[in-house]
Amino acid sequence: MQVNPLDQLNDVVIPQSVSWWPLSYPMWGAICVLLTIFGATCWLLYRRQQFLKAKKEAVKLSHSQDNAQALHTILKRLVKHYYGDTAASKSGQEWLTLQARLTRVELTQQELDSLYAPTQDPALSGKLCRAINTFKVKERLDV
Repeated sequence: MQVNPLDQLNDVVIPQSVSWWPLSYPMWGAICVLLTIFGATCWLLYRRQQFLKAKKEAVKLSHSQDNAQALHTILKRLVKHYYGDTAASKSGQEWLTLQARLTRVELTQQELDSLYAPTQDPALSGKLCRAINTFKVKERLDV
């Protein structure tokens, strides 16, 4: 009688499951890249929050003020904080042009002069409050 060749085979041995630890080098690299991206994103968001903190404070102050001269001072402080002393020290028509460019609110020379008059126009307070709310913090001035 002939021997069946299949009887000579050994039983099938199931391999052990592959362990997930230790991680491979590409996986460590991917984890490092993801942690770096996450850290950089958090840092940039924190820097942005710190950068916009002065404007948020000015908007909060502008809602509690109704005096046009105080609102104008807040606007000048914002310009000084974000654009420096040279931009904040402008006066007259240069200041009006800069202010209109940064806030999209047009003021006239007469309204600017009325800030130091004994009686102030109540509409001027609304304009200055709107100017503080729409203040641009990233406008280039040297163009």
